[in-house]
Amino acid sequence: MSLSFNLLKATLSLSLSPSISFSSKCSFSSSVFSPRPIFSRVSRSSLSTKTAMGSAPDAAMDAVQRRLMFDDECILVDESDNIVGHDSKYNCHLMDNIELNKALHRAFSVFLFNNKFELLLQQRSATKVTFPLVWTNTCCSHPLYRESELIEDNALGVRNAAQRKLFDELGIVAEDVPVDQFTSIGRILYKAPSDGRWGEHELDYLLFIVRNVNVNPNPNEVADVRYVNQEQLKELVRKADAGEDGLKLSPWFKLVVNNFLFKWWDHLEKGTINEIVDMKTIHKLT
Repeated sequence: MSLSFNLLKATLSLSLSPSISFSSKCSFSSSVFSPRPIFSRVSRSSLSTKTAMGSAPDAAMDAVQRRLMFDDECILVDESDNIVGHDSKYNCHLMDNIELNKALHRAFSVFLFNNKFELLLQQRSATKVTFPLVWTNTCCSHPLYRESELIEDNALGVRNAAQRKLFDELGIVAEDVPVDQFTSIGRILYKAPSDGRWGEHELDYLLFIVRNVNVNPNPNEVADVRYVNQEQLKELVRKADAGEDGLKLSPWFKLVVNNFLFKWWDHLEKGTINEIVDMKTIHKLT
């Protein structure tokens, strides 16, 4: 009994450690960031055992995805995008937390176009915990609770995170996607279940960039890629809506497509994209 209690106490102590681990692939400063005192970590008292060890339904989880779920610390925000804390990617994507605790985290969606203004799409890998094998925009992920990705000025932290994940997922090197070349178009807030256990509840920054890049997808993250023009994307959307060929689109991508994308795409081709940038509004989409 005493041994079990001591092990549980050690596990809780580790799970509450404020240290942040840095990816070796990240091109930014690797100095450890001490969380600001005004930010608070959401209590993990009811989920600490799951966070440290996983649970029975997680037994088949891919090892790489498991590591990311437990090691990555997402930035918790309120509906006005104010930072209110941080928690593991695992906890942020449990539907129980989303529904009961209203857990909301910051995210980003990159739309990368080549010089012919074709949009690069990816199909998420089969090993992804949420929305496996669905087609979506170029790269979708989260800024992490680390110094370089918490920078609020002109969404620099989010753009740093986007550069990092484009390399992690698609092998696009940082030199090909400089952070100053991203245009932050706007923000959306949405909630979407993936299955009965997992889901998304995100305040999502939408980033556009036009660059010709070399793509070398990471198979643990990406199953397939393709470039599409506007007409080809409209056909993909039609097929997904009709359930043809087993094609599925991510819910956040469909929301952007249905509400904004083609109008923004036109502005991008005309060179007038800055005319429609709106970082003051947070669009709540369902």
